[in-house]
Amino acid sequence: MARAAALASCLEAVLGSRRNANRVFEILELLAEKEDILCAVRTCSRLFGALLERRELFVGQLPAEEASLADNYSAEDKYKMWMRHRYNDCVDCLAELMGHDAFQVKELSLCTLMKFVELEAQHPLIKVEWKGSLTFPRELLKVVVDGLLPLNEDASLLISRFQEYMEYDDIRYFVIKAVTESIGQVMQKTKERPLPFYQQNVFSLISPINMPNKESDMVKFMVKQDNWEELKVSKLQAHKQAFEKMWLSFLKHKLPTGLYKKVLVILHDSILPYMNEPTLMIDFLTVAYGIGGAISLLALNGLFILIHQHNLEYPDFYKKLYSLLDPSIYHVKYRARFFHLADLFLSSSHLPAYLVAAFIKRLSRLALTAPPEALLMVIPFICNLFRRHPACKVLVHRPNGPEGMSEDPYIMEEEEPSESRALESSLWEIQSLQNHYHPDVAKAAAVLNQSLSEMEDDISGLLELSAYELFDKEVKKKAVDVPLEFEQVRGLFGKKNDVFAEHFTLD
Repeated sequence: MARAAALASCLEAVLGSRRNANRVFEILELLAEKEDILCAVRTCSRLFGALLERRELFVGQLPAEEASLADNYSAEDKYKMWMRHRYNDCVDCLAELMGHDAFQVKELSLCTLMKFVELEAQHPLIKVEWKGSLTFPRELLKVVVDGLLPLNEDASLLISRFQEYMEYDDIRYFVIKAVTESIGQVMQKTKERPLPFYQQNVFSLISPINMPNKESDMVKFMVKQDNWEELKVSKLQAHKQAFEKMWLSFLKHKLPTGLYKKVLVILHDSILPYMNEPTLMIDFLTVAYGIGGAISLLALNGLFILIHQHNLEYPDFYKKLYSLLDPSIYHVKYRARFFHLADLFLSSSHLPAYLVAAFIKRLSRLALTAPPEALLMVIPFICNLFRRHPACKVLVHRPNGPEGMSEDPYIMEEEEPSESRALESSLWEIQSLQNHYHPDVAKAAAVLNQSLSEMEDDISGLLELSAYELFDKEVKKKAVDVPLEFEQVRGLFGKKNDVFAEHFTLD
């Protein structure tokens, strides 16, 4: 309490008379103390907030502190220069406190710096030298962004606190610019070595960015300047260019495996639609598609958009898609997304029969070890492929075809679909599934014994089917009443005997 009273007294003295200006050091010194840091930060907030509003800080290119004492400056200018240097000291201290162990200190330092950003935007410390020059405090905001992106610790909690400021169109624009600059400064020193904490912090900051869809949506600015409409910050095209440059600079560096997945999950919804040239993402997607496993599956979404909406040509695309078919596709959590996209890629009637047959055979072979919930999805998927590509029905209607793996000419290990000899084979795998332990799977597999209808099966509801849902469905099935006698007993002498019937029939 005594320290708080002393701080309040200092604040009142400094703001009350310029003769007491030196007492600002008493406040700044407490920013380095372990105790009363919060009280000192709040005091600095009130002090320099008031000085900014009263325009008592020097405006323009600030001379070095020794040079500001020269005789060619007025007493007024000397005071403002000196106090501006103290303000800069305060900003430096607050930037350090954003890395403090206590979250409460980090949060208050962040909010104080953002208060200064707003006040500097309203009362610029940058001298306007010509019409159209920008006076937004970009350097101060860059200090905040650097504080949000430490190299060796997870700052996601502090970043989530900062997200409310990202709703302002001008703040978002300059944060995007600052992040791009930060990535260039930090990542170029790593020689392609990932920085997991730093890159995760960058992703936490930029992934929730909510970009405007049209220029008329850009109405929320922290501060509007007189010449606002002439500046890039008010133009959607400039926002998209900055957004695109930021993501490209982030994704050109090698990412930790977990980050690849996180980026690819949001790529098609939150990144590609807001880029001026989405095809610039092809290098990143090609690298991701070549990594294998779940990352390759997730890269399909972005590639699908580039191929179908931006006429991208991707050599050996189907060969790569075919290589993704391994036992894990029936088990990964991205299974629904993969089969949805595979369904789209294999929907063209112009695909050669050997290619579709290779997909059918590999899916069928992998189905032998798949769980029931996956089988209930993949069997209708295969049936739809037969409906679209009748030339492949030879796999079903081959009377003297192979009846097991030892006789099967299909080469499972062949990477090239055209060399797999799938069209010479038969679907003995699906026939074996007709004896599956799960009755629903056996029933689904038996459909291929009959003539398929022309109408395709809707698999959308089956893509997300889980083992829990399948079990729950079985548990909720009602038991069917089973009679114990073909003809109900009427008694020893032909008369109805309720007691006798009750013992020998099941209601």
